[in-house]
Amino acid sequence: MKTWRRTGWRRWFVLSCGLVAAAVAVAIVLSREVRFLTRAVFEEGRILLKRQSLGSLVANPTTPSSRRDLFRLVLETREFAAETLKLDAAETYTAFSDVGRDTLVLVLSASPRTALEPYLWHYPILGAVAYKGYFRPAAAVRAAQDLERQGYDTYVRPAGAFSTLGWFNDPLLSTALSGDSVQLVATVIHEITHNTLYVRGATAFNESFASFVGYRGAEGFFALRGDTTNVERVRAIWADELLLADFYESLATELQSLYESGLPEDAMIRGRMQLFAAARAWFRSSDDNRLRVYRADRMATRTLNNASLVAARFYRTRLHAFDLVHDRLGRDLPRTVREIVEAIAHATDTDPFVVLDRLATD
Repeated sequence: MKTWRRTGWRRWFVLSCGLVAAAVAVAIVLSREVRFLTRAVFEEGRILLKRQSLGSLVANPTTPSSRRDLFRLVLETREFAAETLKLDAAETYTAFSDVGRDTLVLVLSASPRTALEPYLWHYPILGAVAYKGYFRPAAAVRAAQDLERQGYDTYVRPAGAFSTLGWFNDPLLSTALSGDSVQLVATVIHEITHNTLYVRGATAFNESFASFVGYRGAEGFFALRGDTTNVERVRAIWADELLLADFYESLATELQSLYESGLPEDAMIRGRMQLFAAARAWFRSSDDNRLRVYRADRMATRTLNNASLVAARFYRTRLHAFDLVHDRLGRDLPRTVREIVEAIAHATDTDPFVVLDRLATD
């Protein structure tokens, strides 16, 4: 009897494992979301398995000098972010991973054609997120086409870096390496900022806050090194970011007014085409815009629709408000970051921008 029970238990256990494995296999075949998450886990595993210590690479004489300089700059930026800015650097950017291709991930954003609202994807822990990353270009294209058939504008762009919000020790990725020291330093600080503050379901706030800390942090980093050339370059880029923030906000206001006008849909489509054409003309006219670093002529050729506008504003929403808080606190960036983080943590308001406005006007 005991032998039968043991044998029966084993059979039941093997059968159960087989059923679970079969269920997982069926889910992967049938569910696009399960396939997406499986692919994301696989790609993250590949990235983590390829990690090499940045310190070891800097010390290794076989590392090309150009890369050694960039790796050293990343480590120095990381130390500045942790020690001076008091960001939660954890083990982020202490390692390097070569992803073996030019593009790490393609990011898809979407919005209805007659409403300036982001299409939202929902994830555990992260909450509602207004974009989705694809490691396979074909999958991004198919997803965009599916949404377009449903009446959405779409926008697909490459991204060279991302943050797992401290869940893993994010390495520096080969796709994030750049000969532009300013953008590399700003990117490192930007991604580390996500470890420090992440508001569930608030994409525009999270990205705009990280942009503010990234560029203002880069300004402080180069100032501490006495690198006046790059200090001026950061300030010029930030001035461009503020100008674009105003431009995109103005365009969004005009579009929102059009979409709420009650006009027939075909009239709205014609109206938005006129607004987008005027926006491209603004980029092409050197007399009308004051961009100092960004190439306006290149920006004029990029996709311009509701989805791309929503995506552009993720990183440029209320940037002036962040600067107002910064000015009110004596341009002390560590204190500015601390007060914003603490205010968000203790706020009863669900909209973090309401908290930001309160800090800017107190």
